[in-house]
Amino acid sequence: MAIYYQEIENEIALFQRCYNLKLPLLIKGPTGCGKSQFVTAMAERFNRQLVKVSCNEDTTASDLIGRFLLKNQETVWQDGPVTRAIRIGAFLYLDEVAEAREDVIVALHSITDHRRELYIDRTNETLKAPSDFFCIASYNPGYQRGLKDLKPSTRQRFVTISFNYPSADTEKKILISLTGIEIKHADSLVRMANGIRAQTHMGLRETVSTRLLVNASYLINSGMNPHEASMVAIAEVLTDDLKTLDALRQLISFSF
Repeated sequence: MAIYYQEIENEIALFQRCYNLKLPLLIKGPTGCGKSQFVTAMAERFNRQLVKVSCNEDTTASDLIGRFLLKNQETVWQDGPVTRAIRIGAFLYLDEVAEAREDVIVALHSITDHRRELYIDRTNETLKAPSDFFCIASYNPGYQRGLKDLKPSTRQRFVTISFNYPSADTEKKILISLTGIEIKHADSLVRMANGIRAQTHMGLRETVSTRLLVNASYLINSGMNPHEASMVAIAEVLTDDLKTLDALRQLISFSF
């Protein structure tokens, strides 16, 4: 079954252009707005293998490029996901790239500029990326603000597109298409989500994502009470603070 993705603006056409022109693509947007779903759907559309790397502060260059391992009393080289993606001409997806340490990002600069190559110092090998290789990265600028951010020298290697949560009508369409939830429940979930998103004073680290609405929709569609489903799939996910939870409970009650 084909991976579902609802286009918001012209992101599919932009993806196509960047792929054709071999221009790396950076997708920025809040958690759960569809960045990974988009990349996965595009890999299927272009019939390319997707190699996904979930970046974090503990990720090392060796984790991505490769390392020597002891196997059967012999030292053998094992490719990391970046090296493997280049060898097979895959789509390389660096998810939450701003989470990675700066030295790791710098090690990947040569695959995101005109060189499109990777030098592996441990094996003294230079890999030239085939024409089908495509580098995509993503990050959440709202979450990173005040913590980490991408350096200009890295950002300027990418064409950049901004994602956000879709309009109410589009978000309802997504919920119905993905989960089969009734229109009335989809309408209530989206109305509730936009109400919470507007409450910027609540101090939530993240707000209600489309991903959380999809989870709540699955629960409701399985027969769970909509209020209870919204509490466990949305409110309890967003915060542990009792006062904030109570405020979210009241907002959910207005919709269900």
